[in-house]
Amino acid sequence: MTDNTQLDIEAILERLPHRFPFLLVDRVLSVIPGESIVALKNVTANEAFFVGHFPQYPVMPGVLIVEALAQAGGVLAWESANAAEQNVSILYLAGIEHARFKRPVVPGDQLILKAELKTHRRGLWKYVCRAEVDGQLAAEADVLMVTRK
Repeated sequence: MTDNTQLDIEAILERLPHRFPFLLVDRVLSVIPGESIVALKNVTANEAFFVGHFPQYPVMPGVLIVEALAQAGGVLAWESANAAEQNVSILYLAGIEHARFKRPVVPGDQLILKAELKTHRRGLWKYVCRAEVDGQLAAEADVLMVTRK
């Protein structure tokens, strides 16, 4: 896959174990295996979490923004894995560092998910991630993931 290749929802479903309501990546806009990914989450008013967060002012929970970033990292891991690692059944979230939230994400926003692979050793993947809306930083975090068989 080159940086010009996009992945639609069907390709994402082949790469991630997540399903509704926890699949938070709608499209991959570009990916450079072993380096970086840019993905998209369309934030819609009918998302289940908006019912309780918050009814009068719906805001996407920060923890779900971080989860969306981790899922984008999972697709990058799948695209970057060597043959032995492609037998790995799942990636687990192992840690979140330096998480910061800069602006609310609300219905109608397109959340652009960016993850850059910093290290990958013995099943541990570390990403520097950013979530943006309209070119503005919404959230950032370092995400650690671990592979399990």
